[in-house]
Amino acid sequence: MEKLKIFIRKALIGGVLVLLPVVVIGFVFRWLFFLITDLIQPLTNYTVQQYGLPELVADSLVILLIIALCFVVGTLVSTGIGRWLHNHFDQYLVKLAPGYRLVKEIVIQIFGDSDKSPFAKGEVVRVKLFGEHCETTVTAIVTDRLADGNVSIFMPTGPNPTSGNIYHVPENLVTYYPDASVEQMMKSIIACGAGSEKLFAQSSQKEKTKTSKQKIS
Repeated sequence: MEKLKIFIRKALIGGVLVLLPVVVIGFVFRWLFFLITDLIQPLTNYTVQQYGLPELVADSLVILLIIALCFVVGTLVSTGIGRWLHNHFDQYLVKLAPGYRLVKEIVIQIFGDSDKSPFAKGEVVRVKLFGEHCETTVTAIVTDRLADGNVSIFMPTGPNPTSGNIYHVPENLVTYYPDASVEQMMKSIIACGAGSEKLFAQSSQKEKTKTSKQKIS
């Protein structure tokens, strides 16, 4: 009887673990769909009235037109004149809407403009934030190096890695993990530290291997 209870409990939990992410993703896509269709409703209504199309077809057509517009704008800003116009437009929007710069930086982080992201070439590190003699370390990214020899680090907070704290610390408090990617680190932050062993183990093993080879030679 006890084994049957354990079997049922494991089967039920297993089913929840498989189905719940699918359901959540479904709700997210549903929410996004209705959000987008609400935003484009005026254009949809105009298309329905003008061409007599079903609403779903009109929604799809409007979304395709928006995607095409994004493609055209992206192609334009890749040219010299387009960049010049974009820079002037940016400066105007920053003055008109103070929150524009923050929103733009968040969008750049989400969609991965590697040339502009401060994390693009960031180095994954562990930092003795509370001093050299304290064994407690934090996971962070090196974002800059200062003229006084210190390094600037960003320490994300879990489970939301887009927020965190910036510190400027002496380099001797920083341990680098060259084989750990920022993407892997962000996944561990979202998981509240789960996966840290895998994140740091590969680099640690390589460092041990290098040290062993040097001793042998």
